[in-house]
Amino acid sequence: MKAKSLCLFFVGWFVALGCSQQPQQPAQAPPPPEVAVVVLEAREVPIHLEFVGQVYGQKDIAIRARVEGFLEGMHFEEGSVVEKGQLLYTLESQPFEADVAAKMSGVAEAKIRLAKAVRPLAQRRAVSQSDLDAAVAQHDAAAASVEAAEANLRASQIQLSYTKVRSPIHGIIGMSSAKVGDFVGRSPNPVILNTVSDIETVRVQFFLTENQYLRLARQMIEKGGIEAAERPAEPSFELILADGSRYSHRGRFDFIDRQVDPTTGAIQVQASFPNPDRLIRPGQFAKVRVLAETVKDGILVPQRSVVELQGLYQVYVVNDQNRVEERQVTVGPTIGSRWLVIEGLKPGEKIVYEGLQKASDGAAVTPKIVTLPSTPAEKS
Repeated sequence: MKAKSLCLFFVGWFVALGCSQQPQQPAQAPPPPEVAVVVLEAREVPIHLEFVGQVYGQKDIAIRARVEGFLEGMHFEEGSVVEKGQLLYTLESQPFEADVAAKMSGVAEAKIRLAKAVRPLAQRRAVSQSDLDAAVAQHDAAAASVEAAEANLRASQIQLSYTKVRSPIHGIIGMSSAKVGDFVGRSPNPVILNTVSDIETVRVQFFLTENQYLRLARQMIEKGGIEAAERPAEPSFELILADGSRYSHRGRFDFIDRQVDPTTGAIQVQASFPNPDRLIRPGQFAKVRVLAETVKDGILVPQRSVVELQGLYQVYVVNDQNRVEERQVTVGPTIGSRWLVIEGLKPGEKIVYEGLQKASDGAAVTPKIVTLPSTPAEKS
């Protein structure tokens, strides 16, 4: 009896357990991952070229000792502004003064000989013809001696004047290469005493590669001739200083050298910049920036959105069905932090900006549109 009751208990328990179990519902799929996307826009994109250049003064005049001697005096403050004709250096003058005195004595002697040669000519009727001819020859020789002596005197006076070294231009003078007491004017002692620079305007020289020159020259020819384009009406060069700041004055094209240097494959170009505040000094290095061309309807893509693999570039495009497509593109130069895309994309398309690890060809995503700020390089 007890065994029958226990059997009925287990049967009822299993029936109740089976009735209490409900059929399982299928698991819901997770939502597509969210990725940040950028909507592409077409706009006018200026393309600039940058070159490293070196600064020179409008005039950089070397001050040289033109005669040999000991340096007796310096009459300027190093690093100061000097005027044209201002006395800079004096060299010992005693040897040259003595030479001038000797040459003056020679002139006096020659004039005395000339005076003696004139007397027979004054008495021409009282002498024979042969004596007269000799007197004429003696007079001519004495006159030539006077001229030679005076020429020697002038040469000595010029040498004496070289003992006073004056500034040839108005400008800033540098640090002296010789000090008072040095013997100058002959190797191995310094011949160049100093340099005076006119920096009201500065020259910046830089180099173009042969390919860059050909590219720019073709563009100039298309605009109406290389001669007209080489001298633009408005200043077109910008200067980026060593601290990254942009110089406030624009520069003008000066010249392009006549030939490409066969050893470097580069050609020299020079531009001039006004320097009224004397901020720029000779010897500085700076970047010269020039507008090469302007691309109409250009598309700029953030560099972080571009994947490079073995020289090929691709981006991930989110289509209207919110699915990812791999797209190969052709890129041009970088503009700030972005690539200029030449082929492969159209305005209005959305590309993945953040979340590239979540994007794969054909994957469904939830796009989140973001707006990127423009960098200074992209605004210019």
